[in-house]
Amino acid sequence: MQEYRQKLRTAEEAIAMIHSGQRVFISSTCGSPRHLVDALIKNRDRFSDLEILRLLSMEATIDLTKHRQELEHIFSFRSIYQGSGRTEQLQGIRRFLTPMGFSSIPRLFRSRKLPINCALIQVSPPDEYGWMSLGVSVDITRAAAQAADLVIAQVNPQMPRINGNSFLHVRDINIFVEWDAPLPAVQEHPETEAARKIAELVACLIEDGATIHVGLSEYTGPILRALKDKRDLGVHTQFMTDGFMHLMTEGVITNRYKSSHEGKLVAESAIGGEELYRFLHNHPAIEFHPADYVNNPIIIAQQERMTSVNAATAIDLTGQIAADALPENYFSGVSGMADFVIGALANPEGKSMIVLSAATSDGKKSNIVPELDCGAVFISKSYIQYVITEYGMVNLFGKSLQERAMALISIAHPAFREDLFRQAGELGLISPERTLNESLFGVYPVWLEEIRDYGGVRVTFRPVKPTDIRPIQEHFYTMDDKDVATRFFQLRSTFYQEQLADMYQVDYIKNMTIVAATGEGGLERVIAVGEYNLEPAQNRVEVAFSVSKDWQGKGIAHVILTKLAQAAMGNGFSGMAAYTSHRNAAMIRLFKKLPYAVKTALDDDFFVLSCEFGVKQVI
Repeated sequence: MQEYRQKLRTAEEAIAMIHSGQRVFISSTCGSPRHLVDALIKNRDRFSDLEILRLLSMEATIDLTKHRQELEHIFSFRSIYQGSGRTEQLQGIRRFLTPMGFSSIPRLFRSRKLPINCALIQVSPPDEYGWMSLGVSVDITRAAAQAADLVIAQVNPQMPRINGNSFLHVRDINIFVEWDAPLPAVQEHPETEAARKIAELVACLIEDGATIHVGLSEYTGPILRALKDKRDLGVHTQFMTDGFMHLMTEGVITNRYKSSHEGKLVAESAIGGEELYRFLHNHPAIEFHPADYVNNPIIIAQQERMTSVNAATAIDLTGQIAADALPENYFSGVSGMADFVIGALANPEGKSMIVLSAATSDGKKSNIVPELDCGAVFISKSYIQYVITEYGMVNLFGKSLQERAMALISIAHPAFREDLFRQAGELGLISPERTLNESLFGVYPVWLEEIRDYGGVRVTFRPVKPTDIRPIQEHFYTMDDKDVATRFFQLRSTFYQEQLADMYQVDYIKNMTIVAATGEGGLERVIAVGEYNLEPAQNRVEVAFSVSKDWQGKGIAHVILTKLAQAAMGNGFSGMAAYTSHRNAAMIRLFKKLPYAVKTALDDDFFVLSCEFGVKQVI
């Protein structure tokens, strides 16, 4: 404590130790030492040609645009930021941006390839042993403090003391400036309907016991709220937010099955409200570590079923991603995005998801575009797996460019699908024989999705997607001749795309197909197909089924028929019918399991089973 007191100065005295021409690092996010920054700006007339080095931060402690001309010969800026920098609010400061992978920044500092003359940081008060925590901003701040020639620390009693590799000792600091002030409380972005729907789709892909990362965006809060029914999630993430705190208090996040740091939530920074900062203080199940550990793709890949969720601002039809900071973000959350995308994909059971709204907030432009110019590309198409909008989810992993284009058009805003289809054809991404059909305008009914367990095998029941044509073909090619003849009323040896078009080119209203599939989304095996087509004269739908031999007798067709009935009723149709053979006992039993009164009749050579949704079966 004697050494600490000897190093105490006022902010003005501390700033006076900085000299013109030096490079000054300022810690970012909610750990920014605002009292020191205010003193630096107040005393700016003392300096010339100071280079300010920091992560891109959208807060106004040093505004790069408002006083740019006034500060031109005093401050220059180097903002470490890995987004594309093509949005309107970043155009004016593009020359200040330094694109770097987040996990590589500490090495840059420690190697002195980018020397730091002074670091302005914020810490908690020292304990009886002289150790201080960097609190809510460990990220690259710890490496900057270790590498700087001069370290000036703002000591704030309201900075939480957070466990992990987040500590510096009194002897590591040159100057202390005491300042008691609340940390910035950052409010969550208001939830939109699009964000809520996206969150529901994300939750479907996150398994119990998985380790998750959720990047900062307008979707962060809704996604974390959608996970409230999950069990034993682990966390290895860049930013700790209010949503993670709530999931911990509710027992959803236990970190029980993590492959490293068992029982511990691992992050490197925190952004949230006062309740979150109190929650973090000395919490035994939370550790903060530097960026070269948390963002290291090798470390990320080692986590149990690592699942990463990141937000994009745009994606083109080949799968290239653009990501940028938004004006309402307190801090740009995209700089660590690439590390988590690569790390999750390297995990044998990992998943990487990219989420974005299908259109801009005013609805005037599509966020799924034909092409991104090279300067806007942030993540290559080679690293994209799941893409999710409010209109559905697709898996681009292992897909051809034509399959990618069709998949992405299917989850674009319906108002833009026709134009995207035309432009995809002009770019040579879609073959000339592919035609625009009603399926590209239908809204995917996510409410029909369901996952069931059959002897330890997860089977997904869901509406068909335009990308399912190949799995449907494979399903029919592997069926027994007898089952093919029962399904199509004739023996067939070919199942060309145009012959099966009515199964996958659906509008989800007049025609609907439900598939049952096993395996990872987008790389699934279709084990059953059930579809209906509208018979307008009777206002009822005709249904047909097929189930793979090894899955027959397990109740798969009953689940599909029930979902087709739900969809038909929801779309206003009065009943359903099936045309089959009187010898097809399985179909007859299946229909009679419905809760509706079933009628039978002969129509030429067909045995007709029918029911009206308004007439219940009498037991």
